[in-house]
Amino acid sequence: MAGNVKVFMLMAAMTALVMALGWMLGGAGGAMIALLIAGGMNFFSYWNSDKMMLRQQGAVELSPEQGGDLYAMTARLAERAQLPMPRLYLLPTEQPNAFATGRNPENSAVAVTQGLVRTLNADQIAGVIAHELAHIKHRDTLTMTITATMAGAIAMMGNMMLFAGNREGRGGMIGSILAMILAPLAAAMVQMAISRAREYEADATGAAISGQPRALAEALQRIAEVAGRTVNLPAEKNPAAAAMFIINPLHALRADRLFTTHPPTEERIARLMAMQGGTPPASGVGPASGVGT
Repeated sequence: MAGNVKVFMLMAAMTALVMALGWMLGGAGGAMIALLIAGGMNFFSYWNSDKMMLRQQGAVELSPEQGGDLYAMTARLAERAQLPMPRLYLLPTEQPNAFATGRNPENSAVAVTQGLVRTLNADQIAGVIAHELAHIKHRDTLTMTITATMAGAIAMMGNMMLFAGNREGRGGMIGSILAMILAPLAAAMVQMAISRAREYEADATGAAISGQPRALAEALQRIAEVAGRTVNLPAEKNPAAAAMFIINPLHALRADRLFTTHPPTEERIARLMAMQGGTPPASGVGPASGVGT
């Protein structure tokens, strides 16, 4: 409950930032127009974000026959989580990773990469899928879509501030330049805070769904190790979607790591192992799964 209140407050802060930039651009009318534009962008994202995300990542939908054991595992976990069976997708990249998308549990999808299926064992894959189902159960996919859309709107409005710097009573040129620089940064920080809070919640709920906190901890460690040295080209081309993945998909050498949307993997593992009542897994743990598609 406390986590939900925090997310609500952060989203309210982002909405206030949108309106403040609108006011600087056009006074009270500008603030209202900015709010309406942000609302329109969110409405579009509400209906189309899942299709856009899956298309960007080159996802291929798996039927029950094509998905085999992976599809059956997802169905069992969805039933345990009291959720409808989500659409299941495979991503053609060797980086082990996964994400969930969709506006609600009835219109949701879980996508896993080829690398994840080949790198993790069955228990670890179950932990990852349970984590993604937790995001669907908490409706995090909608929350993150809205925050990403609003962050994009704020960045766009921040760039417009440079051309509104001579408007009297609305900050002047210096205020416009500061807003152009600081507003997108503030929006990114709010987006990061929301994403990090959601990841901790999804880890806890996912561990409860799968019943194996240690397996999820092992999966997170293994994914983080391999993702850091494996390039995910679709994710690199669309870095705004990085927050949707279970582990940051952007390459370890990129500056994006300075502003990662994910909490430290070590802290996530520690929390999961506290649930398990054991010691953290050793580096490199986990044989290949043998779970076919």
